[in-house]
Amino acid sequence: MGMRLVKKTVNQDDINTYHLFFADDEGSPGTDITFFDFNGIPKKEEGVNEISRASFRVPSDLALEYWLKRFKKYNVVHEEIKELFGKKVILFEDFDEQKYALFSNQNNKGVESGIAWKKGPVPNEFAITGLGPIFLRINNIAIMDKILVDGLFMKASGVQDNYHLYEMGEGGNCASVILEVAKGSNQGIQGYGAIHHVAFRVEDEEVLNDWIKYIRSLGFPNSGFVDRFYFKSLYTRMYPGILFEFATDGPGFIDDEETYEILGETLALPPKFRNHRDFIEKLVRPIDTVRSTKVFEKEYL
Repeated sequence: MGMRLVKKTVNQDDINTYHLFFADDEGSPGTDITFFDFNGIPKKEEGVNEISRASFRVPSDLALEYWLKRFKKYNVVHEEIKELFGKKVILFEDFDEQKYALFSNQNNKGVESGIAWKKGPVPNEFAITGLGPIFLRINNIAIMDKILVDGLFMKASGVQDNYHLYEMGEGGNCASVILEVAKGSNQGIQGYGAIHHVAFRVEDEEVLNDWIKYIRSLGFPNSGFVDRFYFKSLYTRMYPGILFEFATDGPGFIDDEETYEILGETLALPPKFRNHRDFIEKLVRPIDTVRSTKVFEKEYL
């Protein structure tokens, strides 16, 4: 996918597993997708009331043509280009059958995208520059509409077949939720290939504390303030089966341990874990993530 690994750390709630952050060239807020490598967990069971698909942004419709060739070269399961809410898109999945989409940013209006990984293998003009809409598969549109519109102040922007588009603020690919309305009562079950949670950006700690007070006033179960060092968070379940996170834009991934040049190359640890580094390094399997000493040739297909 040609995304940059910008932070290799551990899951702060379970230090036996990595928490890997992939983002744009600078680890910009709103561009990162993260993975946990939990050992021995079963495969997911797809159903309703779950986060069903993550997505990325590429600069143009032409970039999607490049990605069709790239997916074919690397034997990635994918569909042909289609149009969804006026944007060209490719649906695809990985080896764990986790679902994704690539959205063209050509006709996008709204929040700006990030920066392609300059030293990555994908030509900059075709490369991923950030995240796109998040897909939620639900069976109760009335409840979710109330949560998104009345609770989170989003706006309903369109309907296409069984998909419903909601946008926040300036809107666009980077500020959208797409609801896939499905029938049935079989709840999706977490496992490998599933999406654990979705994070929404908030500007800073002051704004996050306002959201904490607001979510509590609505009576939803929540984590309260959580300090993740690289950002501050709030977690809440406002709808069955779906975990929402609110995360601050900063402090960010460029910190006292890693400069821009070596992002993601070391086992980075928040201060509260650093006295236990030797122990933690024995728990997690070694992964060579050094990139600054390597040269990736741009793959023109």
